[in-house]
Amino acid sequence: MDGRRNVANERIMSKLEHEHWDGARSRPQEGKDFRRAFAIGTGLNIAYVIAQISFGIVSHSLALLADAGHNFGDVLGLLLAWCASYLAKTRPTTRRTYGLGRSSILAALANAILLLIAVGAITWEAIRRFSNPGEVGGKTVMIVAAIGIVINMATAMLFFSGRKGDLNVKGAFMHMAADAGVSAGVVVAGMVIIFTGWHWIDPVASLAINVVIVWGTWGLLRDSMAMALDIVPSNVDPEAVREYLETQAGVTAVHDLHIWALSTTETALSAHLVKADAEIDDGMLACVCNELAHRFGIGHATIQLERGDAAHPCRQEPDHVV
Repeated sequence: MDGRRNVANERIMSKLEHEHWDGARSRPQEGKDFRRAFAIGTGLNIAYVIAQISFGIVSHSLALLADAGHNFGDVLGLLLAWCASYLAKTRPTTRRTYGLGRSSILAALANAILLLIAVGAITWEAIRRFSNPGEVGGKTVMIVAAIGIVINMATAMLFFSGRKGDLNVKGAFMHMAADAGVSAGVVVAGMVIIFTGWHWIDPVASLAINVVIVWGTWGLLRDSMAMALDIVPSNVDPEAVREYLETQAGVTAVHDLHIWALSTTETALSAHLVKADAEIDDGMLACVCNELAHRFGIGHATIQLERGDAAHPCRQEPDHVV
């Protein structure tokens, strides 16, 4: 019996190694170092934010200052993604058994809160300016915002090659590409001011930009808060995971199932499987963990096998017990 089981396990492990090699060949960008791209993108956007604030004050353009606040959020987002790429490689210690990956969740939450505070301040100033619009240098607004389109698109292209293989890089790419559109909106506002002299367009444009910021920030706040509270990540269906585990050969029940985010890029799972012949079966566990990673994106799985002995019931079996 043991000999047959060892042969079966060897076949399973051989299959897993083959699948891993095929997967590695199908993801040529995986593991690519984007540190230089993050450094260049962050540097460009910091310089642009400083320029926007300076010219926004000189030209009395609240829209330019609002867009500066938006682009400062981009800088924080790039720094967050940059730090996350380092934190994901942090080795665990006896005190930090999961490493420091979870700090990226706290950084995302702080980022969202700070952006919403900035939106509140800009909105208050925009409302005040409706009664006293003031002179706005439309040409300056257009030139500075046009530079923003170039910078945002250039930064987005730095991450273009890795947008399909790395979720962190994909987020940076999509964020910067969308911001190029926001800068285009500021250019339009400057053009309208030049041709019409309607200076009230400036606070209107700033409010429109604020809507864009809130729209993007709300999702960041919601997702980071959910991760901080150990809620199942939105891209994982817990019922589908439970159903998969219950269909494993010999498994009669699944309990104490937990799915949570270890960081902004890694998901973990722990579960108890009731199996009458709950003997150590490395092949079966390796197969389950491999399938959880490929099918559900759960890269860190801890599974406990139990016999379901009524004389020694599991304390975590009831659904309401954590």
